[in-house]
Amino acid sequence: MKYLVTGATGKLGSKIVDVLLKSVPASELAVSVRNPEKAEALKAKGVDVRHGDFDKPETLDAAFKGVERLLIISADGDNDTRIRQHANAVEAAERAGVSFIAYTSLADATESQNLMAPPHVETEGAIERTGIPHAFLRNNWYLENELGSIQGVLAGAPWVTAARDGKVGWALQDDYAEAAANVLLADDFEQDTFELSGPLHTQAELVEALGEVLGREVPLQEVSTEAYAGVMRGAGVPEGAIPIVVGIQDSIRNGSLEVESNDFELVLGRPVTPLKEALQKLIATL
Repeated sequence: MKYLVTGATGKLGSKIVDVLLKSVPASELAVSVRNPEKAEALKAKGVDVRHGDFDKPETLDAAFKGVERLLIISADGDNDTRIRQHANAVEAAERAGVSFIAYTSLADATESQNLMAPPHVETEGAIERTGIPHAFLRNNWYLENELGSIQGVLAGAPWVTAARDGKVGWALQDDYAEAAANVLLADDFEQDTFELSGPLHTQAELVEALGEVLGREVPLQEVSTEAYAGVMRGAGVPEGAIPIVVGIQDSIRNGSLEVESNDFELVLGRPVTPLKEALQKLIATL
């Protein structure tokens, strides 16, 4: 069996590879990366490092050759870029004759009003049209996405949000990585779409948990969307990224990440790491 993970030098991808190497020989694992030099450590472990650039389909033909089970990790970039790149990857997978595709999607993708949903809807559709057996890993929200706010709190700032009572299924990337690896390795799941959402919490509940971990009260500052944009500018967020960070707050407030599901626990074979324990682990890395 030959497994391949794209984007394997990224934050999530590298964690997935680490999990896979606990279960399969390095000789059975390949990775597709834009810059093979960044994967020298994997090569040293015996992993088959291949050059694959989502903007250069010809490199993907070579990267996916002989692969049976493929994990496509969603790329970074604006929506149009991601749609184009993901289409290139799916088409290359079809040409290569892979027998299974797993894809890291977004919570409730096809029904979501989240500003980042369109590339995932397009990619899920493209994969379905190939007729290749597949699994959509609809990841809710990485707790690591809140690192900037956590670091601000550690420096004495309040937790600022415009998300109101919107709920999020936060979980650590470690949990998402283990879930992705489990799905890539297994062929006995009875479903092909997994809503990987942790227990749902509001911003206030997240802040309360953070305060308990830190042993002090963390001020919560709820502001309007306009005020939030101003706070982000003051924190040094580039102007081009302001619509994105504001849009994320809008998406949370509107309930796009409020997805209840036991799929995460089903795939992991255990409960998702509890919120306070996850926060402790995250803070320990800072």
